[in-house]
Amino acid sequence: MSNRYMPHTEEDIRRMLDKIGVASLDDLYSDVPSEVIFKEEYDLPSAMSEIELRRHFQELADKNDLLTVFAGGGVYDHYSPSVIPHLLERSEFYTAYTPYQPEISQGTLQYIFEYQSMISELTGMESTNASMYDGATATAEAMFMMVASAKKKNRVVASATVSDRVLAVVKTYAKFHGVDLTVVPEKDGVSDLDAIKKELEAGDVAGVIVPCPNKYGIIEDFTGFADAVHAAKGLLTINADPSALAVLKTPAEWDADIACGDGQSLGMPMQFGGPYLGYISCRSSLLRKMPGRVVGATVDASGKRCYVLTLQAREQHIRREKATSNICSNQSLMALYATIYLALMGKKGLVEVNKLSCDGAHYLYNKLIASGKFTPAFEKPFLKEFTVKTSLDMNKVNRRLLENGIMGPIVLKNGLVEFAVTEKRTREEIDKLVTLMLED
Repeated sequence: MSNRYMPHTEEDIRRMLDKIGVASLDDLYSDVPSEVIFKEEYDLPSAMSEIELRRHFQELADKNDLLTVFAGGGVYDHYSPSVIPHLLERSEFYTAYTPYQPEISQGTLQYIFEYQSMISELTGMESTNASMYDGATATAEAMFMMVASAKKKNRVVASATVSDRVLAVVKTYAKFHGVDLTVVPEKDGVSDLDAIKKELEAGDVAGVIVPCPNKYGIIEDFTGFADAVHAAKGLLTINADPSALAVLKTPAEWDADIACGDGQSLGMPMQFGGPYLGYISCRSSLLRKMPGRVVGATVDASGKRCYVLTLQAREQHIRREKATSNICSNQSLMALYATIYLALMGKKGLVEVNKLSCDGAHYLYNKLIASGKFTPAFEKPFLKEFTVKTSLDMNKVNRRLLENGIMGPIVLKNGLVEFAVTEKRTREEIDKLVTLMLED
């Protein structure tokens, strides 16, 4: 065949419509609001030569502004070592999918195994899967794990200090899976243990979700959380920034049952929102409740080390809507990204990344407070991200910053603004930021 990808014929379409009992394609999409349906002709350019096509894409790329980033909110401008894309774009990695045939997928299985091992070391947990789409959906999957592990409990409690973006996704998942989600208000910028204990008294809570660091950048103290949750026969999930876990107390050290979060902070470019990487780690007792798959190490008939799919939840393929989860593929390419990054950085490198980020964030914080235009929002410890109060018109300030090539802080409600500083930010860039913000 000269054309490898043949479109459906009119007869094909008719047979499919008849099968599902729909009269026309218009009827098939009748639930979609008409105002969001594109009715014009597609504005596609005519055929181009290779050199014309390269020029065209370069012109499109030139429309993007390369900004100096001081925003965070779960996505951070960490440095991406140049060696990573050179390895990541090798064809055997770029085109690899699920390694169902271990005898010919040893390379893919090995790096997934290494990824699991590294994330487990960061979180302190016994098991890690491979892998999730992003941190928000990973948190939703952790919620399902807690409910699936509970006996006749269908309620999950989440702290309001979890990222608003993550909570929005978790709420959506909870609604359409019949999970009763309760969001407990914060207290002085951190999770309210007393309020959580009150929810636990009802005896119907399968688990609790708290963040580390939280949506304000605060490093929360979870002393007593695990004891309270476990006493109520529930599970504790900590949504954690994996990069920060190199220097912070791990979820395992807090006696959590599940750790989850977004791996974007492991050197992944911001890339207008993705692709990113979600991770889930847990106690070994919860291993069979994890979505996706787990790669393990063993030996072959000759006694040589090799890798296999130790566990994959087949129910996701055959039980459909009754499955605990429908995640049955993995973010293998982004898991490889995290693996290469962690291997390159090592323990010393990750600590250095956090030290430089922390030093820069506190330098900026002190300059803002000293200006008199900003005041502390919370007297709490932070690492690379913090929230302050101001009476400045920050929307106006951010427009000015943007005109000068800077992505400014995230504007929250009630005069709160959130800044993030990574190892990429220099003292000169921070000084420029402060000067521009304080202009009349």
